[in-house]
Amino acid sequence: MTRPGSRPVPAAAMSGAVDLSALKARAVAPPAAAGPQSSAVVDVTEASFQAEVVDRSMHTLVLVDLWATWCEPCKQLSPVLERLAAASNGAWVLAKVDVDANPRIADLFEVKSIPTVVAIAEGQPVQAFAGAQPEPQIKQWIEGLLDTLKDQLSGAGAAGQQGAEPVEQPEDPRFVAAEQAVDAGDFVAAEAAYQQILDAEPANAEAAAARAQVRFMARIDNVRPDAVARADAAPADVEAQLAAADAELAAQQIEAAFTRLVDAVRRGSPEDKDLVRARLLSLFDLFEPGEPLVVAARRKLATALY
Repeated sequence: MTRPGSRPVPAAAMSGAVDLSALKARAVAPPAAAGPQSSAVVDVTEASFQAEVVDRSMHTLVLVDLWATWCEPCKQLSPVLERLAAASNGAWVLAKVDVDANPRIADLFEVKSIPTVVAIAEGQPVQAFAGAQPEPQIKQWIEGLLDTLKDQLSGAGAAGQQGAEPVEQPEDPRFVAAEQAVDAGDFVAAEAAYQQILDAEPANAEAAAARAQVRFMARIDNVRPDAVARADAAPADVEAQLAAADAELAAQQIEAAFTRLVDAVRRGSPEDKDLVRARLLSLFDLFEPGEPLVVAARRKLATALY
């Protein structure tokens, strides 16, 4: 099996904690028709949050700077962030949020103190820090994020690395062992091998993507030929819907698979919603983050959840 070359991402303390698309429904006014601004530094409100933060983060790292006019540490930190954003050549975007004027955004992130900076990728918070930090430390933190996300987000780090010569990396024996297990049809051993990599390196996006692929392949081996018909006959049967979605995806009926699970989320109990959401997110991991069908399904999922 060929190892995925670009994939989703870092496990971080805040990852998956909140679905930022929820704020779209809470906005006091619709986003501006003109769409996201082109500047590396943008002022964000509850109304523009979806366009400037959630949508942008689907392809570019967005750092949300939560501040207030009365906050002295904010006055130290914000100029540093603005300077680094301007110098990043488009590698990331700084979204500035006045928490007094936009309290719902602060509530969404459960902000306890300001300044707080939250890194957003693919519509989800992945890392954060609070308080004014030295510029070298902030720069190192941002560079680490860009490096981690470079295979997940098309814009992360790309603007600052134009013209760089590709460096061929030596083959990782841990991946070789995992791939050999896949080739032998031993999906249990392959998943265990990828999991071992992730236990040592939780942010290893390549291993996470490969593990998702192996889990899918293992499930497909056990899907019944009549899985779709059985699910259509029993729309309330969550397990049947999960199996049918796998069957549809294996048959390259991608949109049908995503729609089936979004519909299951919409009509399911809270427990069923969590189960189906987790499966749908695992299916997203089988594709490039910018795949149009994935982007569309993510938005439909956010609407179904909230």
